[in-house]
Amino acid sequence: MSKQGAFDLAFGVGGKIGKDDVLSAVDKYEKYHGYYGGEAAERKNNYTDMVNKYYDLCTSFYEYGWGESFHFAPRWIGESLQESMKRHEHFLALQLGLKPGQKVLDVGCGIGGPLREIARFSSTSVTGLNNNEYQITRGQVLNRKVGLDQTCNFVKGDFMKMPFPDNSFDAVYAIEATCHAPDPVGCYKEIYRVLKPGQCFAVYEWCMTDSYNPNNEEQKRIKEEIELGNGLPEIRSTQQCLEAAKKAGFEVVWDKDLAEDSPVSWYMPLDTSHFSLSSFRLTAVGRLFTRNLVSALEYVGLAPKGSQRVQAFLEKAAEGLVGGAKKGIFTPMYFFLVRKPISDSQ
Repeated sequence: MSKQGAFDLAFGVGGKIGKDDVLSAVDKYEKYHGYYGGEAAERKNNYTDMVNKYYDLCTSFYEYGWGESFHFAPRWIGESLQESMKRHEHFLALQLGLKPGQKVLDVGCGIGGPLREIARFSSTSVTGLNNNEYQITRGQVLNRKVGLDQTCNFVKGDFMKMPFPDNSFDAVYAIEATCHAPDPVGCYKEIYRVLKPGQCFAVYEWCMTDSYNPNNEEQKRIKEEIELGNGLPEIRSTQQCLEAAKKAGFEVVWDKDLAEDSPVSWYMPLDTSHFSLSSFRLTAVGRLFTRNLVSALEYVGLAPKGSQRVQAFLEKAAEGLVGGAKKGIFTPMYFFLVRKPISDSQ
């Protein structure tokens, strides 16, 4: 696992956005969100711009704090954060029944941490679909470093309009990525289209649980904090996601909120009451260090203006995630496995 250093963080903020344009990009990004008075309809209508701005602005922070895989995981007592994340990725491969030589699609692949782990674990060829040029560039560099550039690749494209022929893949998965879709039915229909008949799609979705009350102002604020800090058009309920998969044509194999039975809370790395040397950068002390570091780097001109604002809305996201988890109204790991009927040969 590679982790970015301080200067990698500073130079990476903004991604493909020009350094002089980062501050205005932060302004525009923030205004999309309900926390600053924005509307869900505008985020959905402009999801490509919003999500691209988010990942251009935030990817270097993610890589600095998390490494190559940007997701949560259920965790056993005595298990490190990185071990739990790898196991979470292996679980998807096992649920999909991946076999050596199969062609697999990772929808919304980030910089490819899970893609590389699953490819090595299952001896498959994994294609990562991503609409963010900066993340693809980082992923290609990391693939070359571990010798996977000949068997795994990245394709730039929108998961609402995938650039693949029908029935292209033996399996498809998404890890905390399709939550960025403006319309889950449309997104799942595209996944259905490119998946071979009789094969499966497995996903971890970010969802509000049945306990969420949209009329409760505190819970609504928590939801808005999560949307702001994670580039989401609107967080859907678990039922909405499963129904969307059915409407797309899938048969449900099984589903479960994997956060419910986690012996160690998935949000523990973000909880300010928790301290860990192995994930120091995510702790309260580590985040204070990063905040001061970013402030100093921005002050001397090594990080672009607006970097502190990015750090601030990511902090707000952490507060929302922990608050939502403790109230039982949010999960980042609603899992379902669905199958495309073998009778559908399109």
